[in-house]
Amino acid sequence: MAEPLVELKGISKAFGGNVVLDNVDLTLYQGEALGIIGPSGTGKSTILRIIAGLLAPDAGEIYLQGQRRQGLAEDAKDPITIGMVFQQAALFDSLTVDENVGFMLYQHSRLSHQKIREMVEHKLEMVGLSGIGDRYPAELSGGMRKRVSFARAIMHNPQNPSDSPDLLLYDEPTAGLDPIASTVIEDLIRNLQCENGGCATYAIVTHQNSTIRRTTDRLVFLYQGKVQWQGTVDEIDTTDHPAIRQFFSGSTQGPIQVVG
Repeated sequence: MAEPLVELKGISKAFGGNVVLDNVDLTLYQGEALGIIGPSGTGKSTILRIIAGLLAPDAGEIYLQGQRRQGLAEDAKDPITIGMVFQQAALFDSLTVDENVGFMLYQHSRLSHQKIREMVEHKLEMVGLSGIGDRYPAELSGGMRKRVSFARAIMHNPQNPSDSPDLLLYDEPTAGLDPIASTVIEDLIRNLQCENGGCATYAIVTHQNSTIRRTTDRLVFLYQGKVQWQGTVDEIDTTDHPAIRQFFSGSTQGPIQVVG
């Protein structure tokens, strides 16, 4: 097994009286495609935000390449660079695609605008969107906006190679997309794992059966604030775990309580 890239130890998080994560342990290895699955409201997106350093846990420890994180990502530089693709793409509506993808470089680098535009175009080519840099997010389909957010997540400063992402976090990347658009996104996620200039390691939160099976190698199943099951994608159809059987069959009968 490869060395751990991220380790969560005894992570707990509550919002008011709602305990979302309860003493959760989770390890993500270098080069791994990890799926974090489970019913809605079980803390999956919360885990991504804690890994990204956007949200602090109430208890527990976070280790990145063996180094314990103190505070949030903004408080000190992490030993690894983490990119995040949000569920709603989170693009700036008033900026063009070029300005969205190259935002950090335009704001925080000494690169010429021409060089940044060239880099943006290269990233757009990687996600299959060559030539759309002058468009605005409102002119794009939902699937295209998702791909633009991918291009932004893998953008880095060549003057600072350490800015290249070591880990990508995907929060429901195929939510709200039709099956064909979902397939395009799923293929892109896998392609970015293999391509030079992409990112070999990622964690993905998703409910979509096809996305789980096509983009992940190992799964962590969350329910009631705890990790209830871990296994490979191949084990989905062979495990006897009742919650996994219920989750993938869509049955209302089983240990997972039906809300509403």
